[in-house]
Amino acid sequence: MKEEKTGTAAELIFHNESNFYTILLFETEEEQFFAVGNMAHPRAGRSYRLLGEWKTHPKYGEQFAFSSAEELEPATREGIAAFLCSGIIKGIGPKMAAAITGRFGDDTLRIIAEEPERLTEVPGVGKAKALAIEEGYRQHREYADTVLALSAYDISASVCMKLYASYGKDAVAVVQDNPYALIADVYGIGFKKADKIAQSVGIASDSPHRIKSGIKYLLSQLVGSGDTYAPAAEFTENAARFLDVTREQVSDCAFELVMDGDLCKDLVDGTAVYMLFPYYRAEKYSAAKLYELCTAELSGIAVAPENLIRQEEKRSGIALSEKQKNAVISSMKNGVLVITGGPGTGKTTIINTILSIYDYAGLTTALAAPTGRAAKRMQQATGRPAATVHRLLEYAYADGEDRMIFGRNEANPLSYDCIIIDEMSMVDILLMEALLRAVRPGTRLILVGDADQLPPVGAGNVLKDIISCDCIPSCRLTDIFRQAEESAIVVNAHLINRGDYPAYNEKGSDFFMVRRQPKDIRSTIGELCKSRLPAFFKDLDPYTDIQVLTPARKGELGCVELSRMLQDLLNPPSPEKPEKKIGDRIYRVGDKVMQTKNNYQMEWKSLRTMLSGNGVFNGDMGIIDEVDNENGVIGVIFDNEIYVRYDYSNIEELESAFALTVHKSQGSEFPVVVIPMAMFPPMLSTRNLLYTAVTRAKEAVVLVGIPEVCNAMVDNNAAQERYSALSYRLRSLWNIIDE
Repeated sequence: MKEEKTGTAAELIFHNESNFYTILLFETEEEQFFAVGNMAHPRAGRSYRLLGEWKTHPKYGEQFAFSSAEELEPATREGIAAFLCSGIIKGIGPKMAAAITGRFGDDTLRIIAEEPERLTEVPGVGKAKALAIEEGYRQHREYADTVLALSAYDISASVCMKLYASYGKDAVAVVQDNPYALIADVYGIGFKKADKIAQSVGIASDSPHRIKSGIKYLLSQLVGSGDTYAPAAEFTENAARFLDVTREQVSDCAFELVMDGDLCKDLVDGTAVYMLFPYYRAEKYSAAKLYELCTAELSGIAVAPENLIRQEEKRSGIALSEKQKNAVISSMKNGVLVITGGPGTGKTTIINTILSIYDYAGLTTALAAPTGRAAKRMQQATGRPAATVHRLLEYAYADGEDRMIFGRNEANPLSYDCIIIDEMSMVDILLMEALLRAVRPGTRLILVGDADQLPPVGAGNVLKDIISCDCIPSCRLTDIFRQAEESAIVVNAHLINRGDYPAYNEKGSDFFMVRRQPKDIRSTIGELCKSRLPAFFKDLDPYTDIQVLTPARKGELGCVELSRMLQDLLNPPSPEKPEKKIGDRIYRVGDKVMQTKNNYQMEWKSLRTMLSGNGVFNGDMGIIDEVDNENGVIGVIFDNEIYVRYDYSNIEELESAFALTVHKSQGSEFPVVVIPMAMFPPMLSTRNLLYTAVTRAKEAVVLVGIPEVCNAMVDNNAAQERYSALSYRLRSLWNIIDE
């Protein structure tokens, strides 16, 4: 049963700034007890009215769990002075607070609220200062009143703070009118949270606001799974069931969303489909632009391609196969070319040959890849500068706006004669649209990747769709070159890709299976990373050279739990290693971490040249070098050279990288890869996931677990098919125009 407690926060025991979870030693006139709940800005010595109920914690005993906390304004001169200089109102220190309360006494807060002009009676307070004090106090009262009003709807303090930041004093009115508007306006509020709020304020379950929001939520969920569209009939049925409304109500609201421009209804291979507008636009534009690039007039190359290839073979000492020669010739003759193939099939040789020939012909070339690590690999393989696609397109904040835009587009296109994009399997449809908008007709666009790897994290299946449409020239490389044949990693990767079981533990092999029962897999991975592999490979650095890859994020063998285990083994806590706990993560000096998003504004400094710049990219990996709890800063060294300092406010961009999901490893290579072989959900136990994981390794692959699981993954070629319409749109466009 709910109770109300009025008293003072005698001591602040714990406060988490990220979710506002707070533990107080609370004191009333009759008792003293521990109170727990969410509170935005708790301060010891302040008075509060708490609403909650008694609960017994299994470890800490009886506690008062409060669901709302109303801050009470102090009534005494001393209390008011402490309130004023507590930091809530900027610019008031102890001396000024004492002067103001000395002049107005117990009436101080009323004077500030109702007669702020009288504050000028205090020496040192001018008209501007008086107005600033009144504004600061007004905002504080607005915020406190908003939090109190919203807490009645069971909205947490952290969400209340976001709502106030977005809407100010109108937050309560917005919540009461249409809480589904919060989804677009307030980061961190999704449909389920908005729906819960809507129920608490009495919004009807068949409200058009709710149905429209639910439609967009369900389509965004499908986008999150990789689909760009949903079959209309199936989607309508599922949405009606999810929202507990009729199919007719879903159809009517979907029609209104189409009229508003949020949704598109289209035909794909004769089937009616729903699409969120950005994905419809991206597919339509990408298909049209690819056609334009394929049919545009190209700048000529004076010398015959065959002569240029012979000249380059003589210079480099490398003889190209017929398929490689055909790929090079095709790159000269076509506006768009796809080059695809597995490891050891010579994709890099083709790229280097094209670069040399284009240099000779006086053509300018740009190299790019979807992630920072993939771009660095491309740069190492070619000896030429390579950028992320986002960097190539000059992705940055718009002037005067709080949003990111691509600086290169139709109005400001890239000026290269040829653009080569590597790791195309990672490019989703929205990034493809942005890239194509920046490519001038007449530019040669070469798309390189392994079509058998995992599809992109984002929506669409661009590389496979372009290949399967049979409209755009593509070269598929299948022959493994002699040097690559010596690697069991390469040979087994191709076996896996063909549906054959890999061979392991052969003499002189670099592909191993450590047989373990499920209960022992976790501890064996720890032993391998800490001692066995460094002892076997003498020059191996367990931090930079061994990477654990796992299909899953959650669970005992997911990357989160494996990273925690490996952090304790490889970098245990020590008085000499400062650390910071934020939420359920611990950031410790010496930890291996990964940047999880592209941050083009983040400043860095080179420890080698002392030059500085901006930009840290998704997939960049480094080691924590500094944890400064006093100043709220964590320093990370990336690639043994680039030093970056993170404020605690943006530390969520860093994740522990002792273990990674296979998806997160795309575009990267590691000397040794360790992979658990245990029962994961079927959608994660697929052939292309195993193939992708294996192809991340350069020197050794170590599978740990049950061989039959590995075989089952090879057998499971039922990779989740995505609803993506780029291939259909390309075929349709070619048929219409060619007719």
